[in-house]
Amino acid sequence: MHPDLEQAIGFHESIVAEGGKALVGYDTAKARIENEAEVDAILTEWTSQRDKYEAARVIGGAGIPAAPVRDTLELLSDPDFEKRGIMQTVQHPTNGPFKMPGWAVRKDGEVRKLAPAPLLGQHSAEALKDWLGMSDAQVEALRADKII
Repeated sequence: MHPDLEQAIGFHESIVAEGGKALVGYDTAKARIENEAEVDAILTEWTSQRDKYEAARVIGGAGIPAAPVRDTLELLSDPDFEKRGIMQTVQHPTNGPFKMPGWAVRKDGEVRKLAPAPLLGQHSAEALKDWLGMSDAQVEALRADKII
């Protein structure tokens, strides 16, 4: 294991063998691969006694890049994500408010506000008029005949 990780998790204190010497077998990549099951057991024991935030804080504090893996509910509930526009609350016309991920790309630092998907047929009249050149009367006739 990396010496900084060993120190952070108290590994040296846990491997003192006969005569006060540290056990050998973790100081090179080859040795760690050969002892992979044991290294995994040591790390599993250590992480199982902490939550992911504490583990990341301790390991990160030792200078090793670490971060907790968060689930969808944790991401949706993060107030910083909402403040930064990463998660946005959208008002749906029939289903009410719901949270969803925002657009990550910024233009001039501005957060792009999301809108709900259109309802079925919500833009039919505009599409028929703008794209097909239909008149208001033609669109109303389609609506009266329950085509749209």
